[in-house]
Amino acid sequence: MLKTPVVVFTSLSLLLSLSCAGDVKSRSCSDVRQAFTTKGFSVHNLPHQEISGQHLRVCSQGYTCCTSDMEDRIGQQSKLDFEKLVDETSLTIRTIFTSRHKKFDEFFLELLDNSEKSLNDMFVRTYGKLYTHNSEMFEDLFSELKRYYTGGNVNLEEVLNDFWSRLLERMFQLLNSQYTFTDDYLECISKYTDQLKPFGDVPRKLKAQVTKAFIAARSFVQGLMVGREVANRVAKVNISPGCSKALTKMLYCPYCGEMPGLKPCANYCQNVMRGCLANQADLDPEWNLFIDAMLLVADRLEGPFNIEAVMEPIDVKISEAIMTMQDNSMQVSSKVFQGCGHPKAAGVGRSARGISDVFNSRFRPYSPEERPTTAAGTSLDRLVSGWQRGQSGVIDIKEKLKESKKFWSSLPDSICAEDEVTDPDEEQCWNSHTKGRYFPEVVKDGLTNQLNNPEVEVDITRPDTFIRQQIMTLRVMTNKLRNAYNGKDVYFQDSSDEESGSGSGSGFTTEPEVIHTEPPMLEADKSDPQPPADAAGPQQMPSLQLLSAVTALTWLLLLLRWR
Repeated sequence: MLKTPVVVFTSLSLLLSLSCAGDVKSRSCSDVRQAFTTKGFSVHNLPHQEISGQHLRVCSQGYTCCTSDMEDRIGQQSKLDFEKLVDETSLTIRTIFTSRHKKFDEFFLELLDNSEKSLNDMFVRTYGKLYTHNSEMFEDLFSELKRYYTGGNVNLEEVLNDFWSRLLERMFQLLNSQYTFTDDYLECISKYTDQLKPFGDVPRKLKAQVTKAFIAARSFVQGLMVGREVANRVAKVNISPGCSKALTKMLYCPYCGEMPGLKPCANYCQNVMRGCLANQADLDPEWNLFIDAMLLVADRLEGPFNIEAVMEPIDVKISEAIMTMQDNSMQVSSKVFQGCGHPKAAGVGRSARGISDVFNSRFRPYSPEERPTTAAGTSLDRLVSGWQRGQSGVIDIKEKLKESKKFWSSLPDSICAEDEVTDPDEEQCWNSHTKGRYFPEVVKDGLTNQLNNPEVEVDITRPDTFIRQQIMTLRVMTNKLRNAYNGKDVYFQDSSDEESGSGSGSGFTTEPEVIHTEPPMLEADKSDPQPPADAAGPQQMPSLQLLSAVTALTWLLLLLRWR
């Protein structure tokens, strides 16, 4: 009678043993160990069979294939994976700004160099030693233009005014070489520049064109640089503890639950990414305004502020101004003598030395075939509007800028749209607990919308100060770009373009009307007393007659040359 319970107990024990053996076999961690090995993890301390997960802090505390040490390691790896995802997803936009900044900068500097070389070659050929002996003023002009473009604290209006004043002094001395001039006298001459307009309308027009074009070009290249720097900085994400926990749970907790091949659901991924990138999304409004301002300046560079249209013919324009000064030399000299006094006569042998040889030919500019080209391309059209044609190695900059709008707010969606990140099958994906559909709603982007994020704990009361710094950087650059669009600079506001009132919307004010009064009389030299007012005319007649004769001779030579 006692054998029966013993037999029954033995049978039950055997059945339980077999059952347990089957359960242990079904809980093997071999697939998990292989998956971790493929990821580069050491599985030396990883269990071969599932163990209780009470030691885990992030993943499920049910039966698991992960130890505490492995959970720490996958936590670190999830951060690295996230940083890599953000880096790869933002690579395109960062490359756009990096490559376009380099291309534009190379083109612009080469354009300046070629413009200077063109002017130098033409002026040496046209004016010979008279130019080479005075070439430093032209070198200084281009040096200051380059310094302005590269970020120097240069007032373009002052630079150009100084250039024309220096040119007037040199020209006046050459055209009146029968006299000697003191420094005080030359300073007096410069005061008559605006009143006499010895170079015609060229200085005013050139100043308006150069200032607007250079302001736009410098702001645009600075904008490309700022866009590059901001994108590079923001792509280096700051991972909060709440984000780190959510990333671990999304990317690696399926491994611990023996589901290593299971990818997260798309909506689940979006909630995690919007929580982790909430501050980056708050950059978006200012980023969009920045891109809009960049596009406006790009339009200016294609049209009225085209730097190449200004710089390529600058040699011709300056030569035209010189010829205007020559043609009006008699009237200019007469008015200067009246205002600044009669200069002292030069020594014997210097009277009107070879004035017909000084400017013995009209300036001949390069033909389009002769003009130098740049390595970056032959024209700004190829650099800006030509970007749409893929020329000069630059592809569609304006369209790329447009595409970069809303980049930071759409970054979570872009990351979660990748097939290697999420599973498009809503029923066969990791929903943060098991395989199946993810039911919570996707929160909106931005910091304030993360209050109810079901996956990431976000402190919405503490914005990321680093991201706020980038927002301010963009805001400052956007203001500069808007000023550049309106033709204004941070150092000065050009008011010399009278044509700006034609509906271009440039924001330039017309030049105010100036009522000129007779400049004060300055003594040319105290040792040379001024003649009485009633004798001024007769005493100046010889010099005026000489200038008239020389000018007539010059025109005769020009007519013979043209024939």
